[in-house]
Amino acid sequence: MTLKTLLTGAVLALGLTSTIALAQDDKTKVGFIYVGPIGDGGWTYEHDKGRLAIEEHFGDKVETIYRESVSEGADASRAITQMALSGADLIFTTSFGFMDATVSVAEKFPDVKFEHATGYKTAPNLATYSARFYEGRAIQGHIAGKMTKSNIVGYIASYPIPEVIRGINAAFIHARKVNPDVQFKIIWAYTWFDPAKEADAATALIEQGADVILQHTDSTAPQAAAEKAGGVVTFGQASDMAEYKPFPRVSSIIDNWAPYYIARTQAVIDGTWETQQVWHGIKEGMVEIGEITDAVPADVREEALAMKAAIASGEYHPFTGPLKKQDGSDWLAEGETADDGTLLGMDFYVEGLEGDIPQ
Repeated sequence: MTLKTLLTGAVLALGLTSTIALAQDDKTKVGFIYVGPIGDGGWTYEHDKGRLAIEEHFGDKVETIYRESVSEGADASRAITQMALSGADLIFTTSFGFMDATVSVAEKFPDVKFEHATGYKTAPNLATYSARFYEGRAIQGHIAGKMTKSNIVGYIASYPIPEVIRGINAAFIHARKVNPDVQFKIIWAYTWFDPAKEADAATALIEQGADVILQHTDSTAPQAAAEKAGGVVTFGQASDMAEYKPFPRVSSIIDNWAPYYIARTQAVIDGTWETQQVWHGIKEGMVEIGEITDAVPADVREEALAMKAAIASGEYHPFTGPLKKQDGSDWLAEGETADDGTLLGMDFYVEGLEGDIPQ
């Protein structure tokens, strides 16, 4: 082999390497910051399904990266910063407690696009998105009110933020509509994901007489505790938690993030991404209702599906008056519906709920 041939081969190889590197550099890099592990079976699991949907949809055009089990606070700032420094073009931060960290990092990286789930602070390069989970809670409340025999429904709450308070209120309103004797017992777990705490909370509620358990925490531990106790109804949170159906898991709220993640990634690729605030629900498909199993009486199932259809069409709003606040003061008049501003900042219980909201 001549020197000329060797040099020619080297030049061609160098050119090929450069072409590959350029192709790799042309990839859109999309990052995700998760508060729990991707195997939590609930909230983070569904967000990660959305990430995988991006990979399937775009193929080699997109690279995705993620950090799981990131604590809210200083750890979040470090994780988001590191992801931005790694060359991410778009970063989704997927927990309410990441809000201030996302705002701070977005200011330092104006060329990176950021999307924060369930928050309310925006910037030119920071958008927010959330789902109207309360619509699903209303349907769960209806089923819970119909299925409880003890008239005690247990609720495992995470943190006393408007999103969680909305869910408690929506479930209670609709349980009470069909069962005026129903009571809610609420345990605040102060965690999004802690299977041990969640199991303990479920067990404590069952010991207090609850035969239906609702949860706004992310693991399947309450399902397991209910299954162990026997005769206790549960609902999947954020994901189908189908391994526990047909009983105790009789239905679920499923967060379907994939269409949104694909659309926003496409916007970055197209150069059309703009900041926005999105709050979608059953109508848009961001909130789905998991299969209502045969453990639910047929008439109750049909009523629940009818409510789902009415919410999707806009015929019915889960917060429709007459409704009073916990202190007995008037809130919504007959036929009046709650405005989004009140719902987004909800910091009160509706009439009939017992106990105080922690400060």
